[in-house]
Order: sequence, then C-alpha cells, then structure tokens
Amino acid sequence: MRDWKFNHIDFSTYPCYAGDDLGVFWTPEKTIVKIWAPTAKMVEFRLYKDGKTGEAFHKTQLQASGEGTWATILSGDYEGKFYAFRIDDGEWLEETPDIYARCVGVNGLRGMIFNPAKTDPEGWENDKKPELKHFTDAVIYETHIRDFSISESSGIEHKGKFLGFTEEGTQSPDGLVTGLSHLKELGVTHVHLLPVNDFVTVDEEKPLEKYNWGYDPLHYNALEGSYSTNPYNGIIRIKEFKKLVQAVHAAGIGVVLDVVYNHTYFAKESVFNQMVPGYFYRQKHDGTFANASGCGNELATERTMVRKYIIDSLKYWAEEFHIDGFRFDLMGIYDLETMKAIRMELPELLLYGEGWAADQSPMPEDQRAVKRNLHQLPGIAAFNDDFRDALKGNHSSKKTKGFVSGLDLREEAVKFGIVAAVNHPEIVYDYVETSKQPWATQPEQCVNYASCHDNFTLWDKLKLSNPKASDEEMRKMVKLAGALVLTSQGIPFLHSGMEFCRTKGGNPNSYKSPDSVNQIDWGRKMEYHDVFEYYQKLIQLRKNHPAFRMTDARQIQKYIHFCTEYKIGVVSYCIEGAKVGDSWKSIVMLFNGSRKDNLQTLPEGTYKVMVRGDDFFEEIQAEVVSNEVELGAVSMMILIKTEG
Repeated sequence: MRDWKFNHIDFSTYPCYAGDDLGVFWTPEKTIVKIWAPTAKMVEFRLYKDGKTGEAFHKTQLQASGEGTWATILSGDYEGKFYAFRIDDGEWLEETPDIYARCVGVNGLRGMIFNPAKTDPEGWENDKKPELKHFTDAVIYETHIRDFSISESSGIEHKGKFLGFTEEGTQSPDGLVTGLSHLKELGVTHVHLLPVNDFVTVDEEKPLEKYNWGYDPLHYNALEGSYSTNPYNGIIRIKEFKKLVQAVHAAGIGVVLDVVYNHTYFAKESVFNQMVPGYFYRQKHDGTFANASGCGNELATERTMVRKYIIDSLKYWAEEFHIDGFRFDLMGIYDLETMKAIRMELPELLLYGEGWAADQSPMPEDQRAVKRNLHQLPGIAAFNDDFRDALKGNHSSKKTKGFVSGLDLREEAVKFGIVAAVNHPEIVYDYVETSKQPWATQPEQCVNYASCHDNFTLWDKLKLSNPKASDEEMRKMVKLAGALVLTSQGIPFLHSGMEFCRTKGGNPNSYKSPDSVNQIDWGRKMEYHDVFEYYQKLIQLRKNHPAFRMTDARQIQKYIHFCTEYKIGVVSYCIEGAKVGDSWKSIVMLFNGSRKDNLQTLPEGTYKVMVRGDDFFEEIQAEVVSNEVELGAVSMMILIKTEG
C-alpha cells in the first residue's frame, strides 16, 4: 500500500524535458502521444468510444523516449475517440487523462482526441485583442460565468453558459441592457472571469444541482463542461468559449482568466499524482503534503517541470484562446522565479494576483510572490487589500468599519491606496495599520478594489457595519467607495454588480451557495440606476484624464500632493495634471467619509467645481469658487484651477 509520504525522495534528481510536444496530438493519419513520467516502469494508453462508460477498445504500451518521457504513435484517424493512461511505477496507479489534456469528455474522466481546426468559430482568425497602451489604463470587472446570466432578470437565453456572453442587446424586465451590452455601457476595459478550466465540484451532467466558484481544479488546460451546451463533446466547450472571447473582444473589452495553479482539488487522486507521484506538490518535513492553499495541498512551482507546466499552460491559453491577462489565485504560494519567468514569456499580458497565501508554506516567504517581494516582480500586480480594508473595514468581520462607512483616522491608509501603494514622501506609514511600508514600486503593480467574489459584497459589508443606515446613506457609501477606487492611481478593479449595489444576502463565503445567493439580480440596475450612472461617469472620467492613471511612481511622488489642511474623516489632495499631459492642469480631490458636511479650505486660487455629489459638470457650466468650499457628507468633490 502506497503511503504518500515523500521525505525520502530528492525530486531534483528527476530528469527534465524541455520539449513542447507533451500531450496527445491528432492528425488525419496518426495520433502522437508523449507524456513525462520519469518514475514509470510501464505506461499503458487506453482508447474508448465514450467519454464516460464502456471498456477500452484498444490498449497499447508507450515506450521510454528519454528525459523521463514516454511516447507512442497510433497510425490511423482517431478523431473523436476518448483516452486515458495508466502508469505502473512499481504498483499500478489510477487511470487518468494526461496533465496536458486540452479536450475532455464529461466531468473530465477521459481525454478526447480532437481536430483543433474544428474548435475555431467563424471569423476566429480575425479576432483582435483590444489595445492596452499601459496597464494602468485598465478597468477590470470581475464576474463568474454562471452568476452573470443565470437569473431570469438577465434576459439572456444561454443562462449560465459561455454563450451567455455572446448575446447582445439583452434586457432586464425594466428594459435596461444586461450582459455584454451592460459591460459596454459601463465602460470597463477588461472582464475577469472566475475559473473556466475544468473543475471538480459541479456535475456536468446535472449542472444546476450544485454551484461552485471553480477554485477546485481538475484539468488546467481543458474547459469546464457545465458552462457549455454539451458537456459530452469537448470540442463544443472549446468552440463556445472561443465565441465568448470573440464577442467580448468585438465589444472592445479584454478577457482575463482567473487561474489556480497553486493547488488541485484532489491530492493523492489528482492527475499529477497519478502521473508522477509527489513531484508536483510541496511537502512538509515529514513528507506529507504541504497546505499553504488551505485546500489540502500546494503546487511546488519551483520545481523545473512544474514551472514548465504552468508556463506551457498559460501560453496555451494566451495563444489558442487570445487571452489578454491572468489573475493568479493565492499568488503568494508561487515562487518568485516562476513568476519572473511567466512575465518574461507573456510580456504583453496583464498579470496580477493575491499577494498572500492562505496558510504556512515550507517555502520561505522571502522566496515567494507575496506583496512585500513585489519589488522583485516588475510588471506583475497584487491586490491592495490594505486599501480595501481601509475603505470598508476588515474584510472578514461583519461590524468593523472603514473610511466610507464612518470610521475616523483611516486617512493615511486611504492615501496609501490613492498613490497605488508606492512610496510617497507625504504619507505617514506608521498610521497605515496593515502595511507599515509601501510594497509597489510602480503604479501598475497595484490593483485597487473595494470588494471581489470573496467575503461580503460591498453593499452587504457596509449594511452589516451600518445596520441603521438608510437606503440613501447606503447609496452614498457605495458611490464614495467607487469614487476612491476609480480615481486612485494603479489599476481599478470592480466586483460585478457592485455598480448597482449587489447583495448576497449577507453571505460571507458563497463559493458553493445556490444561484439564489450568487446570481446577479439585474433588476437592481433599475432600482440603483443612480449608482450605476455614477460608476459609468467615473470610468469615463478616468479614461478622459491621464492624471488618474499615471504610469510611473516618480510622477505620483512629484505631482500628487496632500495639499490641504488635515481634517478628521476627510482625505484631500492635489494633482499637477499638466505635468502628465492632462487637460485639467491643476486638480483638487476631496473625499469626505464623515457623516457631516465639512467646510474645506482650498489652496490659493480660483477653482471650477467639476464633480459635486452625483453631478459631473462641463467646464462651461461649472460653479467657480475660491478660499473654501462646502463638502457634502459621504461624498467626493473634484475641482480644477482656473486659468490665469
């Protein structure tokens, strides 16, 4: 009986393979098979007519082919047939598809031999990615394939499916646009999709019986079948996902994939462990699986073939599916050298992740991609959880408050987010509770957000910490949070539905809760249309003004000044817009998190009020003020200095 302890093994002695031909590849005349299985003594390849049931109609042995690989060539046309491997490394392991499987049958039980040309939708060769001149030009919108369209209020035909993103002009019962048309109307530049690769916990034959976010990977290079119209035919899920990408790109929006190379759902039973036991996972000193993911295991990203696998997989998604970026779940588990290699291989793509782990790792923190090591990862961003908690209170606690929910003395932590977590001479870091020093070297390394799929929605967190707040007060808080996220330096990130006060009924961890909790209720777009319009205007404001999306930390340090008198519950600062090519040459930003109006003294000069409360003004309409201005409770104001 295998004991699944590996402290007796030096994995660095395993032979490594640098080729790009691992996997199962079809041609009309033959199917070429190659896997990396350095501990195998025998490898059996089995062919099936069905992706789920039936006995193998053909079995063949692979031959050792050097550097730990095993290979064979099957003569003839096997398109549409299913396959699995079984490895004997001294005892027989369980049957499994290969780790590079790109096309699978129902529930990922077997791989599928396929003709890649049949997965391309019409016009795929003309698909064009939207241009992103600087990473700080991005406005990211995070959503889940199923949440986005499953509600009756979505007006979308292909509910809960990839194809739901391809439908244009869909409407809520109130006649407001939903789905893809809503994203265009809102003005975001990128849609970030929670995992779309094949995961375990939703039965693809009965997809509506269970729900999951998808952070439980089964196959990293194959798509999830519950999001396709036919989970039995792997080609269909590939083609439908390409249609999603094609439609989103045609709308001028990029596609970012949430990837989970930090752990697998299964440990002993995983595809990795049925191929090369132990190698793909970190171990504790006693040889058992380490668990920095909090999910029972963590991938050993620092090992040569694990790093190669992750990079091969990312490049496959980028090249085959025209993906525009990746978000790394628990990026703090990855080693720094792997993240550097990923950045080098994918120089044009948006790359960002969670700069932390969920538990202790045997790999020392100074070697991992946590926030404090971000200076070693140019061009890779981390989520600014310091800013998130400064805005609304501790993410996991119901009652704690932040700047927008009425807690005083959070001003320095808010300023920390405004300057995108880069060093700024006017911030007193001792007053930033969660980070005593800046961790980003450039603004493109900071993703600012107020909420995401994890924990409470913004609305729910604000309501729980302000149970007596009126509906009007709640709207103001949601708007102020959005105003801070969307006017701060760095890369802004929005949780889907945040722009119309999405609620999950106070559920703090809805990863497997039903659709009734997770679905986006498009009816709230009408109910909170003023909030939607406010976010829409903020996004356009950001696009119009480079002062809000500086590309270099030196610009932030030189051209942003905290220039007005300090008041408790107020954050205010000045931007020298002219120095970064903005038509607004000198800007004053005022944010009032307190529950009372504030009389705010202005720097010397005369100013036009461009934004006050919900109102965004044209310059010719703008009120002219000097000396001081009344700043409404729980609101933002933007002023620009008049010429001359």
